[in-house]
Amino acid sequence: MKTDYHIHSHYSADSETTMEEMVQKGISLGLTTMCFTEHQDYDYPGETPFLLDTDAYLREFELMKVKYSSQIELLFGLELGLQTHLAKRLQDYVDRYPFDFIIGSSHLVNGQDPCHPTFFEGRDEGACYMEYFHSIVENLKGFTNFSVYGHIDYVIRYGPNKNKYYSYKKYSDVIDKILSMIIEKELGLELNTAGFKYGLGHPHPHEDVLKRYKELGGEIITVGSDGHQPGHLAYDFRLADEILKHCGFGYYTVFRDRKPEFIRLS
Repeated sequence: MKTDYHIHSHYSADSETTMEEMVQKGISLGLTTMCFTEHQDYDYPGETPFLLDTDAYLREFELMKVKYSSQIELLFGLELGLQTHLAKRLQDYVDRYPFDFIIGSSHLVNGQDPCHPTFFEGRDEGACYMEYFHSIVENLKGFTNFSVYGHIDYVIRYGPNKNKYYSYKKYSDVIDKILSMIIEKELGLELNTAGFKYGLGHPHPHEDVLKRYKELGGEIITVGSDGHQPGHLAYDFRLADEILKHCGFGYYTVFRDRKPEFIRLS
Protein backbone atom coordinates (compact mmCIF):
# COMPACT_ATOMS: atom_id res chain seq x y z
CA MET A 1 0.00 0.00 0.00
CA LYS A 2 1.74 3.14 -1.24
CA THR A 3 -1.00 5.75 -0.83
CA ASP A 4 -1.92 7.40 2.49
CA TYR A 5 -5.22 9.32 2.42
CA HIS A 6 -5.45 10.55 6.01
CA ILE A 7 -2.57 12.81 7.06
CA HIS A 8 -2.24 15.84 9.34
CA SER A 9 0.40 18.51 9.88
CA HIS A 10 0.66 21.57 12.12
CA TYR A 11 -2.28 23.09 10.25
CA SER A 12 -4.37 20.74 12.40
CA ALA A 13 -4.70 21.74 16.05
CA ASP A 14 -3.56 18.33 17.28
CA SER A 15 -0.29 18.18 15.34
CA GLU A 16 3.02 20.04 15.69
CA THR A 17 4.74 18.51 12.64
CA THR A 18 5.48 20.63 9.58
CA MET A 19 4.05 19.63 6.24
CA GLU A 20 7.54 19.29 4.81
CA GLU A 21 8.57 16.85 7.56
CA MET A 22 5.59 14.68 6.70
CA VAL A 23 6.36 14.81 2.99
CA GLN A 24 10.00 13.89 3.51
CA LYS A 25 9.03 10.96 5.73
CA GLY A 26 6.51 9.76 3.15
CA ILE A 27 9.20 9.81 0.47
CA SER A 28 11.57 7.86 2.70
CA LEU A 29 8.85 5.22 3.22
CA GLY A 30 8.39 4.83 -0.51
CA LEU A 31 4.89 6.29 -0.67
CA THR A 32 3.77 7.34 -4.13
CA THR A 33 0.82 9.51 -3.02
CA MET A 34 0.04 11.47 0.14
CA CYS A 35 -3.23 13.30 0.70
CA PHE A 36 -3.16 15.87 3.49
CA THR A 37 -6.50 16.00 5.33
CA GLU A 38 -6.25 18.82 7.84
CA HIS A 39 -8.92 19.23 10.52
CA GLN A 40 -11.76 21.69 10.17
CA ASP A 41 -14.12 21.34 13.14
CA TYR A 42 -16.44 24.28 13.57
CA ASP A 43 -18.01 24.80 17.00
CA TYR A 44 -15.49 22.58 18.74
CA PRO A 45 -15.76 23.13 22.52
CA GLY A 46 -12.96 24.03 24.88
CA GLU A 47 -9.75 25.99 24.60
CA THR A 48 -8.29 24.24 21.54
CA PRO A 49 -10.30 25.33 18.52
CA PHE A 50 -9.98 22.97 15.57
CA LEU A 51 -10.25 25.79 13.05
CA LEU A 52 -8.18 25.56 9.90
CA ASP A 53 -6.47 28.51 8.23
CA THR A 54 -7.35 27.07 4.84
CA ASP A 55 -5.75 29.83 2.79
CA ALA A 56 -2.39 29.39 4.53
CA TYR A 57 -2.71 25.62 4.25
CA LEU A 58 -3.39 25.84 0.52
CA ARG A 59 -0.45 28.21 -0.08
CA GLU A 60 2.06 25.93 1.62
CA PHE A 61 0.55 22.85 0.06
CA GLU A 62 1.05 24.30 -3.41
CA LEU A 63 4.68 25.09 -2.60
CA MET A 64 5.29 21.54 -1.35
CA LYS A 65 3.51 20.04 -4.35
CA VAL A 66 5.82 21.85 -6.75
CA LYS A 67 8.98 21.31 -4.71
CA TYR A 68 8.50 17.54 -4.44
CA SER A 69 6.69 16.91 -7.72
CA SER A 70 9.43 14.64 -9.05
CA GLN A 71 9.40 12.46 -5.92
CA ILE A 72 5.80 12.10 -4.76
CA GLU A 73 2.24 13.07 -5.64
CA LEU A 74 0.67 15.40 -3.08
CA LEU A 75 -3.09 15.95 -2.88
CA PHE A 76 -5.14 18.64 -1.15
CA GLY A 77 -7.63 17.14 1.26
CA LEU A 78 -9.67 17.86 4.35
CA GLU A 79 -11.09 16.14 7.42
CA LEU A 80 -14.37 17.89 8.08
CA GLY A 81 -16.03 17.63 11.49
CA LEU A 82 -19.74 16.91 10.97
CA GLN A 83 -22.57 18.21 13.14
CA THR A 84 -26.19 18.44 12.10
CA HIS A 85 -26.59 22.19 12.69
CA LEU A 86 -23.56 23.01 10.51
CA ALA A 87 -24.83 21.73 7.15
CA LYS A 88 -25.12 25.06 5.36
CA ARG A 89 -21.88 26.40 6.80
CA LEU A 90 -20.03 23.25 5.73
CA GLN A 91 -21.51 23.42 2.25
CA ASP A 92 -20.46 27.05 1.80
CA TYR A 93 -16.97 26.28 3.05
CA VAL A 94 -16.39 23.20 0.89
CA ASP A 95 -17.50 25.07 -2.22
CA ARG A 96 -14.76 27.69 -1.78
CA TYR A 97 -11.71 25.44 -2.12
CA PRO A 98 -10.31 22.94 -4.70
CA PHE A 99 -10.19 19.88 -2.48
CA ASP A 100 -9.15 16.57 -4.04
CA PHE A 101 -10.67 14.55 -1.22
CA ILE A 102 -12.79 15.15 1.89
CA ILE A 103 -13.21 12.90 4.91
CA GLY A 104 -16.41 13.47 6.83
CA SER A 105 -15.86 12.61 10.49
CA SER A 106 -17.86 12.55 13.70
CA HIS A 107 -15.70 13.95 16.48
CA LEU A 108 -18.53 15.43 18.55
CA VAL A 109 -21.68 13.90 19.98
CA ASN A 110 -24.13 16.51 21.22
CA GLY A 111 -21.24 18.92 21.64
CA GLN A 112 -18.90 16.51 23.42
CA ASP A 113 -15.79 14.78 22.09
CA PRO A 114 -15.52 11.15 23.31
CA CYS A 115 -11.77 11.66 23.63
CA HIS A 116 -12.52 13.53 26.87
CA PRO A 117 -13.32 11.22 29.82
CA THR A 118 -16.27 13.42 30.79
CA PHE A 119 -18.21 11.96 27.87
CA PHE A 120 -18.30 8.59 29.64
CA GLU A 121 -18.46 9.71 33.29
CA GLY A 122 -21.39 8.16 35.15
CA ARG A 123 -22.77 6.59 31.99
CA ASP A 124 -23.05 3.11 30.52
CA GLU A 125 -20.26 2.55 28.01
CA GLY A 126 -22.55 0.75 25.55
CA ALA A 127 -25.08 3.57 25.68
CA CYS A 128 -22.32 6.05 24.86
CA TYR A 129 -21.26 3.97 21.87
CA MET A 130 -24.86 3.75 20.69
CA GLU A 131 -25.31 7.51 21.02
CA TYR A 132 -22.22 8.03 18.88
CA PHE A 133 -23.46 5.71 16.13
CA HIS A 134 -26.88 7.37 16.08
CA SER A 135 -25.17 10.75 15.70
CA ILE A 136 -23.60 9.46 12.47
CA VAL A 137 -27.05 8.57 11.15
CA GLU A 138 -28.24 12.11 11.87
CA ASN A 139 -25.14 13.62 10.26
CA LEU A 140 -25.75 11.59 7.09
CA LYS A 141 -29.30 12.90 6.90
CA GLY A 142 -28.12 16.50 6.86
CA PHE A 143 -24.87 16.72 4.87
CA THR A 144 -23.16 14.47 2.35
CA ASN A 145 -20.78 16.70 0.37
CA PHE A 146 -17.70 14.66 1.22
CA SER A 147 -15.90 11.62 -0.16
CA VAL A 148 -15.74 9.01 2.61
CA TYR A 149 -16.89 8.70 6.21
CA GLY A 150 -13.88 8.51 8.50
CA HIS A 151 -13.21 6.12 11.41
CA ILE A 152 -16.90 5.37 12.01
CA ASP A 153 -16.14 3.62 15.33
CA TYR A 154 -13.84 6.41 16.56
CA VAL A 155 -15.65 6.40 19.90
CA ILE A 156 -14.20 3.06 20.98
CA ARG A 157 -10.68 4.49 21.09
CA TYR A 158 -11.62 6.29 24.26
CA GLY A 159 -14.16 4.11 26.04
CA PRO A 160 -13.27 2.88 29.54
CA ASN A 161 -12.84 -0.63 28.14
CA LYS A 162 -12.07 0.43 24.56
CA ASN A 163 -13.18 -2.48 22.34
CA LYS A 164 -13.22 -5.20 25.00
CA TYR A 165 -17.02 -5.49 24.88
CA TYR A 166 -17.53 -3.95 21.47
CA SER A 167 -18.45 -5.95 18.37
CA TYR A 168 -20.19 -5.35 15.08
CA LYS A 169 -22.86 -7.86 16.08
CA LYS A 170 -23.75 -5.96 19.25
CA TYR A 171 -24.46 -2.76 17.28
CA SER A 172 -25.35 -4.31 13.93
CA ASP A 173 -28.75 -2.65 13.54
CA VAL A 174 -27.43 0.90 13.70
CA ILE A 175 -24.15 0.10 11.93
CA ASP A 176 -26.04 -1.52 9.04
CA LYS A 177 -28.17 1.60 8.82
CA ILE A 178 -25.02 3.75 8.63
CA LEU A 179 -23.45 1.55 5.96
CA SER A 180 -26.64 1.44 3.90
CA MET A 181 -26.93 5.23 4.02
CA ILE A 182 -23.29 5.63 2.97
CA ILE A 183 -23.85 3.35 -0.01
CA GLU A 184 -27.19 4.92 -0.94
CA LYS A 185 -25.64 8.39 -0.94
CA GLU A 186 -22.73 7.16 -3.12
CA LEU A 187 -20.14 7.89 -0.46
CA GLY A 188 -17.26 5.70 0.65
CA LEU A 189 -15.74 4.30 3.80
CA GLU A 190 -12.26 4.65 5.23
CA LEU A 191 -9.97 1.86 6.39
CA ASN A 192 -8.11 3.78 9.11
CA THR A 193 -5.08 1.94 10.49
CA ALA A 194 -4.84 4.13 13.60
CA GLY A 195 -6.83 1.51 15.47
CA PHE A 196 -3.60 -0.48 15.69
CA LYS A 197 -1.76 2.59 16.99
CA TYR A 198 -4.39 2.95 19.74
CA GLY A 199 -3.89 -0.66 20.82
CA LEU A 200 -7.24 -1.97 19.58
CA GLY A 201 -5.71 -4.77 17.50
CA HIS A 202 -8.03 -3.83 14.64
CA PRO A 203 -8.45 -0.97 12.17
CA HIS A 204 -11.23 1.62 12.20
CA PRO A 205 -13.75 0.31 11.56
CA HIS A 206 -13.40 -3.27 12.70
CA GLU A 207 -12.88 -5.85 9.95
CA ASP A 208 -16.39 -7.22 10.53
CA VAL A 209 -17.80 -3.78 9.66
CA LEU A 210 -15.65 -3.53 6.55
CA LYS A 211 -16.80 -6.99 5.47
CA ARG A 212 -20.44 -6.05 6.05
CA TYR A 213 -19.99 -2.87 4.01
CA LYS A 214 -18.79 -4.99 1.09
CA GLU A 215 -21.66 -7.47 1.53
CA LEU A 216 -24.17 -4.62 1.37
CA GLY A 217 -22.68 -3.41 -1.91
CA GLY A 218 -20.10 -0.91 -0.73
CA GLU A 219 -17.44 -0.22 -3.35
CA ILE A 220 -15.52 2.91 -2.33
CA ILE A 221 -12.83 2.36 0.30
CA THR A 222 -9.73 4.47 0.98
CA VAL A 223 -6.78 3.69 3.23
CA GLY A 224 -5.31 6.18 5.68
CA SER A 225 -3.04 6.20 8.70
CA ASP A 226 -4.57 9.21 10.49
CA GLY A 227 -0.95 10.27 10.94
CA HIS A 228 -0.20 13.37 13.02
CA GLN A 229 3.58 12.95 13.13
CA PRO A 230 6.17 11.28 10.87
CA GLY A 231 6.19 8.04 12.86
CA HIS A 232 2.46 7.60 12.25
CA LEU A 233 2.64 7.70 8.46
CA ALA A 234 1.55 4.49 6.71
CA TYR A 235 1.07 2.97 10.17
CA ASP A 236 0.81 -0.82 9.87
CA PHE A 237 0.09 -0.50 6.15
CA ARG A 238 1.72 -3.91 5.80
CA LEU A 239 -1.66 -5.22 7.01
CA ALA A 240 -3.88 -3.13 4.72
CA ASP A 241 -3.81 -5.37 1.64
CA GLU A 242 -4.48 -8.46 3.72
CA ILE A 243 -7.40 -6.81 5.54
CA LEU A 244 -9.01 -5.59 2.34
CA LYS A 245 -8.73 -8.98 0.67
CA HIS A 246 -10.04 -10.72 3.78
CA CYS A 247 -13.08 -8.43 3.71
CA GLY A 248 -13.80 -9.25 0.07
CA PHE A 249 -12.22 -6.28 -1.71
CA GLY A 250 -10.08 -6.71 -4.80
CA TYR A 251 -9.13 -3.05 -4.93
CA TYR A 252 -8.87 0.18 -2.96
CA THR A 253 -9.87 3.72 -3.90
CA VAL A 254 -8.00 6.96 -4.45
CA PHE A 255 -9.46 10.40 -5.14
CA ARG A 256 -8.28 13.25 -7.31
CA ASP A 257 -10.43 16.33 -7.87
CA ARG A 258 -13.14 14.63 -5.76
CA LYS A 259 -13.41 11.78 -8.28
CA PRO A 260 -12.83 8.15 -7.21
CA GLU A 261 -10.42 5.83 -8.99
CA PHE A 262 -10.18 2.12 -8.24
CA ILE A 263 -6.75 0.51 -7.88
CA ARG A 264 -6.54 -3.28 -8.05
CA LEU A 265 -4.75 -4.99 -5.20
CA SER A 266 -1.72 -7.00 -6.23
